[in-house]
Amino acid sequence: MSHNSFGHLFRVTTWGESHGPAIGCVVDGCPPRIALSEADIQPWLDRRRPGQSSLTTQRAEPDSVRILSGVMDGRTTGTPISLLIDNTDQRSRDYGELATRFRPGHADLTYHLKYGIRDHRGGGRSSARETASRVAAGAVARAILGAGVRIRGAMVQMGDHHIDRARWSWDAVDANPLFCPDPVAAVAWEQELLAIRKAGSSIGAVIELVADGLPPGLGAPIYAKLDADLAGAIMGINAVKGVEIGDGFAAASLRGEHNADEMRMDGQRVRFASNHAGGILGGISTGQPIVLRFAVKPTSSILIPRATVDASGADTDIVTRGRHDPCVGIRAVPVGEAMMACVLADHLLRHRAQNPDAPERASLPRN
Repeated sequence: MSHNSFGHLFRVTTWGESHGPAIGCVVDGCPPRIALSEADIQPWLDRRRPGQSSLTTQRAEPDSVRILSGVMDGRTTGTPISLLIDNTDQRSRDYGELATRFRPGHADLTYHLKYGIRDHRGGGRSSARETASRVAAGAVARAILGAGVRIRGAMVQMGDHHIDRARWSWDAVDANPLFCPDPVAAVAWEQELLAIRKAGSSIGAVIELVADGLPPGLGAPIYAKLDADLAGAIMGINAVKGVEIGDGFAAASLRGEHNADEMRMDGQRVRFASNHAGGILGGISTGQPIVLRFAVKPTSSILIPRATVDASGADTDIVTRGRHDPCVGIRAVPVGEAMMACVLADHLLRHRAQNPDAPERASLPRN
């Protein structure tokens, strides 16, 4: 299977399966002399780690990361950084009947049709377990971006329930297991999700990502648009079915005078009156916060019987047992943040290589 790498100057290759001995990644292109240790990576993995509440899969993985190469005396050397995370709590017996039956909504059938062989234990390569490697790579990307760049995510919709944006609090995101910025909604959602899990079902979600502190100029006008690369990276996350930048699909209902972000000078700096574009114009960052949302489908592994077929071509039914998230949108928050960090780090390195004297702010000379 090819196509396990993404990025250009900052390039990430992930490897491993859900029920193999370990998973991990190789990060190539990280500049030298950047402070980096396992302690810098582990907190981000801990945010994604399973088994931390009754609202996520009960697979108990410590997700302890080990740096195998590319770092010496606490600083990157400029060589490939290899990161390893052991799998310690596999229960492959839960997936025995999946060897010959295809789960509706999963990649089982398409993997079988494409490769003629698949790892049915927890989904193998298609399992969300693989995303731990991306989160580890995202921690390296954050080190490149530096402390001045902040990337944060929140779950803003669960099923057909939306947050009240008037109650938005970033502090609330870290105070509840749903990464919800609305503390009132978080309480109601938690109770509903427990009922959904008890019924053996699942539910979808919408995640919002915000990155601020970035300079203008990241991206390129045609085939390296920043928003296109971000959308591609986010669409590569398990269960993601849609991505929008800024106002996204809501922009279709606006008139031109309402959608365009007006500008005025403030000294030598350009000030925007709004951010309908989500911080990106013509594929290039404006210096405003980059705002992105993505939709995650309901978990396909549920206890409610579903009609399917088996490898012999016979009709059958299936109940997916094992340990699964009733809402994969929860742990998609740190994964989305990590993928955004990887894309932004890649574009920052490309921007500096092509245009090292570019301004760090949206500034213009005044006559």
